[in-house]
Amino acid sequence: MLSISHALTGAFIATKLSNPVLYTPTIIASHYFEDWIPHWDVGTGLTNGLRSRQAAFIFGLIELTIGLGLVLLFWYPAGTAILIRAMIGAGLGLLPDFLAAPKTFLKWQLPGLKLIDAFHQKIHHSVPNVWWGLIPQICLWSLIWWLK
Repeated sequence: MLSISHALTGAFIATKLSNPVLYTPTIIASHYFEDWIPHWDVGTGLTNGLRSRQAAFIFGLIELTIGLGLVLLFWYPAGTAILIRAMIGAGLGLLPDFLAAPKTFLKWQLPGLKLIDAFHQKIHHSVPNVWWGLIPQICLWSLIWWLK
């Protein structure tokens, strides 16, 4: 999934569940569930050489910025305390991808994360068609906007 989806989902969960003991594992689990849903993201094509690591990194930074901007847009009117929790939730929603980034972009595995990374790769379902891969994400963003 795009970082936008993970950030918005994490922010949504953190603002609905006020206890970090509840929202932290829920957000982490949501990341893997979202990656299990067939989707398109900026890393699609890395494994088969259709996209370079440099291009994916640059697109990823742009898309990450958009995602965090949308979290601000969605929750800014709710006040500072809710916005802070939304940003913490967004960070937690992105955490599995941040932990995988060294392996993806630098070909270096963080010590102790081999099993987690293998699980993440196994359940990750990217589709090459941008439009079909964006439809579930656009539906998700709309649902979060409506329910927030």
